[in-house]
Amino acid sequence: MANNWLIEDEDDLFVGSAKSKYFDIANQANKEIVEDEFDKLLEKLAVMEILLSKDKDEEFDVNEIIKQYVLQNLDEVEQMKKGLYVELAGDIVCRLDS
Repeated sequence: MANNWLIEDEDDLFVGSAKSKYFDIANQANKEIVEDEFDKLLEKLAVMEILLSKDKDEEFDVNEIIKQYVLQNLDEVEQMKKGLYVELAGDIVCRLDS
């Protein structure tokens, strides 16, 4: 598996999931930095939804497509979510250090 570093290990020095670590960092970080990084993430999501919906008729339901994809690719989606939590937490930490 290419992303073995995302596997949660309870014996790890940094015990917890990528999600829990993100929230630990977000809850301790400067509110403006967290809000700014969340806004960037939401902007990215908006662009992805626009691209996915482009040239579709008004009956197209992006949320239904997403639900179907998650059901068919749950492991892949969970790995991507872990990676995104790590990326978002890293973006926040990098801004705290500057």
